[in-house]
Amino acid sequence: MKDILRYQIVSCCLLLLSCTKVVEVGLETAPPRLVIDASIDWVKGTTGQEQKIKLSTTTGYYSTTIPTVSGADIVVTNAANTVFSFVENPGTGEYICSNFHPAIGETYTLKVALNGETYTATETCIGVPKIEDNIAQHNDGGFGGDELEITYYYQDNGQEENHYLHRILSPVSVFPEYKAEDDENSQGKLMQQYFSDKDLKAGDLVNIRLYGISRRYYDYFRKLLAASGAGSGPFQTTPGAVRGNIINQSHFENFAYGYFRLSEVAVKDYTIKQ
Repeated sequence: MKDILRYQIVSCCLLLLSCTKVVEVGLETAPPRLVIDASIDWVKGTTGQEQKIKLSTTTGYYSTTIPTVSGADIVVTNAANTVFSFVENPGTGEYICSNFHPAIGETYTLKVALNGETYTATETCIGVPKIEDNIAQHNDGGFGGDELEITYYYQDNGQEENHYLHRILSPVSVFPEYKAEDDENSQGKLMQQYFSDKDLKAGDLVNIRLYGISRRYYDYFRKLLAASGAGSGPFQTTPGAVRGNIINQSHFENFAYGYFRLSEVAVKDYTIKQ
């Protein structure tokens, strides 16, 4: 049984495929609301200068497309009042910065101006330890002992409270799998995380990403999981609205979904052995 949380949408898709007839339930569609995906990821060993922020809106439950949002002015400012501008790739809703300067422990402020309203958020860039090279593989892993399992390790900093986000992508997963974790019971220890699946086979490439995240984002992520249902992933349609740290300074009630996050990221690829 996986430690990493699997997307609930995978189960939903399997259920739909097993049905001979799909019944669509009439659902009311709320007015579109802005979604700001402002995840700044600084991969270890890179400059972190290339960053992207995406704007979209919510849409109907059965919609197969995500509406993008153009025409916004987006800047991120650091504690020294250095301004980093994010410029849209025309018509895509993707806003690009090519000269961003990430720094661990630095506080940044996001400002999005759109249609006469201003959205802001403040967050700190959080560091992360490296993923150790000694990834272990067991062919009799998992809860029932019938899954191929890998274990990876990373050293927690015993001088501070740390929070982590795990993301794993493999050929047997339709979507990446996520888990949020803290070091409450592992302060200063060599921490470990497991990933297993009975369908993994020799030659499969597993991509592991470990993010340093703030306590606020850790709490937000867990609320997102709870709103999605037990054992589900964080990014599908949810039965409850979970608000992040982005505030509409012009009209508080017209809030945006999404979160402004800055993380150092450790990346490791592992190829499944015989």
